[in-house]
Amino acid sequence: MKYSLKLEELAMFLLGIFMFSKLSLSWWFFIGLFFVPDIGMFGYIVNQKTGAFTYNLFHHKGIALVLYFVGIWQQSEWLQFIGIILFAHVSFDRMLGYGLKYKDNFNNTHLGKIGNQ
Repeated sequence: MKYSLKLEELAMFLLGIFMFSKLSLSWWFFIGLFFVPDIGMFGYIVNQKTGAFTYNLFHHKGIALVLYFVGIWQQSEWLQFIGIILFAHVSFDRMLGYGLKYKDNFNNTHLGKIGNQ
């Protein structure tokens, strides 16, 4: 992945941390729940197609933003938190080269192949 894309994802990850700092929740929530979106990988127990769908569902920035803004609209700090966690986690993953998955293989992502080729 290009260096500029990694920098962009780093900036979005830092934005997620900043947005969390505006909430009144303990930092233990952020640290403890940061990797929860990875539960989407459990879909791979069923098959590649289901795994790609569930992984992508839990790693979609658009969904994260919708949850965050609905949380603002509903004045729900917890909904904002869920959106922020999703956004920050996805930015962190993409900074490391883990993108949205294609149905054929876990290592085949919209950012390219993961691992040694």
